[in-house]
Amino acid sequence: MNKLTILILTIGLFSTRLLGQTVVDITETTLKVDGLGGEEILYYGFSEGDQLIFNFQEVNGKELKEIEIIELPTSSKFMDYKSTKIENKTLNITRTGIYKFRLLNNAIGGRICKVKIQRIPASEETKNFNSSVYWRTVQDTIYIPTLEKYLVKSDTTAQEIYSSNPQISSTNAINGNKNSQVIDFMLPANTISWSFYIGTGSEGKSEYDNARINFTQNAASSISKMPGYGPMAALALTGVSYFNKVQGEDNVKYWFLSDANSVALFNAGQTFMQYKRGDVVNEASQMKSPLKGKVYLALLNDNTVDPIKVTIKVAVVQVTQIWNTRTIQVMKVTNRQFAYLKN
Repeated sequence: MNKLTILILTIGLFSTRLLGQTVVDITETTLKVDGLGGEEILYYGFSEGDQLIFNFQEVNGKELKEIEIIELPTSSKFMDYKSTKIENKTLNITRTGIYKFRLLNNAIGGRICKVKIQRIPASEETKNFNSSVYWRTVQDTIYIPTLEKYLVKSDTTAQEIYSSNPQISSTNAINGNKNSQVIDFMLPANTISWSFYIGTGSEGKSEYDNARINFTQNAASSISKMPGYGPMAALALTGVSYFNKVQGEDNVKYWFLSDANSVALFNAGQTFMQYKRGDVVNEASQMKSPLKGKVYLALLNDNTVDPIKVTIKVAVVQVTQIWNTRTIQVMKVTNRQFAYLKN
């Protein structure tokens, strides 16, 4: 018996076996696979003992970059490259599971593909096997060690950072002195607020002393025990003033200047930038800005005859924090889709 006869008999025997078996159509569809990495994926379930039959054809006879059949989760069972047509590719299913059919196109243009997937059940018992694949969302929870910065302690303190009693000449001073002055002071690190007091003459100085007495008599004892806490610090921290407005013979004009350039403009008698100004006998105020760097205060006496004595006080409230790090477990929850069969 020659080889041709054997081949004919074998094909005939195989055809006879197929005729006695039930072929179940799972899907017959036409798909467009977009270009430049476009991908189409189909999922179907198969029963142990099935034969999977796969047919593919690109309608216009163009190549498709990849065709792959994968047994989930990752077992590749068939792979073909640059295919235009696949006829009756048959796989034996050794265990019940879900199969992924992947069509990948790397060409510029799209591909129109006809796909037909069938199964030959192993027995009558599995003839009605449900090949549909269902999905449910599964949450995966992991704990990631993460460095966390935490506050060990926080100390709030108050201090007077500037005190002076400059004398400012009148506009017609015979000694030739200017009727203006600019003072400056530095705000220390960690300043959260500050306050200033400006008072002229003996009335202005006396009111500053009176405010200290008023504070001692009326401030809450727990607050007044804060290091360096007094009427100026209370004003800086809470905005509550223990200073009263007074009447006096002398007044002073003041400006808080924005920068050193504004100081030069002020001294030259030109227009300058400022963020607070006043014309007062005395004034006390809370300041929330700026909170760092050098502060410039310009003073001017508009009295034509008499010089003035000015009492200037500045206090700041500082918060010093000590931080450390520790490792904590941060929960991370991710969602994933889980494929399953209903059989």
